[in-house]
Amino acid sequence: MSEHQRVAIVTGAAGGIGRELVLGLLGDEIRVAAVDRTNQGLTELAQAAQQRQQGANLMTIEADLARDETIDEIIAKARGRFGAIDILVNNAGVGQATMRGDNRQRPIKFWEVTPEQWKLFVAVHNNAPMALSRALVHDMMRQRWGRIVNITTSLGTMIREGSPTYGPSKAALEAFSAIMAKDLAGTGVTVNVLVPGGVTNTPMVPLEAGYERAEMIQPAVMAPPLNWLVSDAAGAVTGRRFLAVHWDPSLPPEEAAAKAGAPVAWTAIATMPIEPPRRS
Repeated sequence: MSEHQRVAIVTGAAGGIGRELVLGLLGDEIRVAAVDRTNQGLTELAQAAQQRQQGANLMTIEADLARDETIDEIIAKARGRFGAIDILVNNAGVGQATMRGDNRQRPIKFWEVTPEQWKLFVAVHNNAPMALSRALVHDMMRQRWGRIVNITTSLGTMIREGSPTYGPSKAALEAFSAIMAKDLAGTGVTVNVLVPGGVTNTPMVPLEAGYERAEMIQPAVMAPPLNWLVSDAAGAVTGRRFLAVHWDPSLPPEEAAAKAGAPVAWTAIATMPIEPPRRS
């Protein structure tokens, strides 16, 4: 085992997208602490890794990110097995279907959202990424190498009818990503956003949605851009968002990134507020 072998924590690791992210990292000889709240999904992920002879580089951690105390447990277990953490992929998500399976046909109104539901989406999409990033970033800065990749969603989904919890909480993670990248400029730690680019064939989109599953974006498109983003080759790439559906794996990674990338958040349309002169 190389002393330079990188270590990643991936949340939401047992789902459609998370599973592909983990298997992609394992394929690049990156050790992965895979975090999810579903034991069965983690077991199936471990079996898939064993079949690919990558089981030695994988550990699974069953944890509920909605619980504050979970963060310290995750980090302690990952460090106990692998040592320092180099890569954090904040992928865990809660979908609108957890509130109503036919929400595409009967969009959820914001006044139907209970305080408990709102808190759950914020806990998973905002509180957990903040807590994990804050806990890991100091080690990354000390070693002058680190990668944080936040999985958000399409900008249109953030303001889609029927998405009063998923959309705003993912928008907050997008904005947080932009600030993180600025705070970490010049430290050797990069922060980028990765999204599929459209409706993706995962359990988060229920059968009741009515889509033809084969026509949806397949979660495997997420692995190639992630593997490049966490590589040494992408060390100068930060504050960017990438649409995996536009990533062309037949191109050299730098060309694929140019084709699929854009500034994170709403940089192209954002204007800074007017400020009065400061007193000297």
